Amino acid sequence: MVDQTDYGVDKPTVTNRIVSAVLLILVGIVYGVLGTIAHQTTVTIAGLVIPIGLILAVVGASALLVGLRLIQIGRMLLLLCALGMLLTIFVLSLESAGGSILIPAGVSGTVWTIVPTIVAAITLAWPTLPPKQV
Repeated sequence: MVDQTDYGVDKPTVTNRIVSAVLLILVGIVYGVLGTIAHQTTVTIAGLVIPIGLILAVVGASALLVGLRLIQIGRMLLLLCALGMLLTIFVLSLESAGGSILIPAGVSGTVWTIVPTIVAAITLAWPTLPPKQV
């Protein structure tokens, strides 16, 4: 097994790990909020309604989670980011005190709540690949 110090990088300290965890939770929350706000945006082209907001929200959330897994920062930080995103989506799908709902029942709302959950589960379960031999 190759030690991180072989690449001239020091091992992360406890402070670095805590800061990384907090930042990734916040990034997950931001992605959850932005995706929830944007997922209902549509564009009509030649009479065809394209859910551009949903497409961008799902691609963005998936790219974040898969990207974090690909750079192999560890499953714990990926889990924290996914929890920040998924808990935000869950909270924003609830009815507010005024009666408004940001994620209404329907195809786009269902896709927005389910696809990030599936992507998070797959990325968390994906096995760690051994490093390439040069």
